[in-house]
Amino acid sequence: MSKTRGSCLCGKVTYQYEGPAKIFQYCHCSRCRKFTGSAHGSNMIVAPEQFEWLSGEDQVRQYDLPGAKYFSTAFCDTCGSSLPWHAQGGKAVVIPVGTLDDNPDDQPIQNIYWDSHAPWYISPEELPKHDELPPRKK
Repeated sequence: MSKTRGSCLCGKVTYQYEGPAKIFQYCHCSRCRKFTGSAHGSNMIVAPEQFEWLSGEDQVRQYDLPGAKYFSTAFCDTCGSSLPWHAQGGKAVVIPVGTLDDNPDDQPIQNIYWDSHAPWYISPEELPKHDELPPRKK
C-alpha cells in the first residue's frame, strides 16, 4: 500500500497515512467553514492504525468543541496550519486534505451538510481560471 505524507506550513509537523482512506469528502458545515476559513472543509478520514506522526507531534494542539460529538480541530503551535485530528471517540483520524504534500490515491466522493453551505459559494467550474495572478485591471 502507498504511504501519503503531509505537513504544516512551517514544516515542523509531518505525518503520513497508509491508504486507502475510508472516505474523502467536502464538508460545508459552519464549523468546517470557520475552522478552514473557506467555503468548505476538504477532509479525508482514515483509521487510527493507518495514521502516523513523523515529526513535531509535540507541536500539535487540538481543540475539542464543547458539546460536539465528533468535531475537533488541530493546528500547529508554531504556524497555525490545520493538521489532522483524532475524532472524539478515537475511531477515526480526520485529515485536512490541503495539508497533504503528496497526491492522494483517493478522490472526493460527496458534499456533506450542503444545506449549510455558504450563501456566497460559487462552484469553481463557474469561475474564470488563471494559472497565476490575473493581470491588473486598469
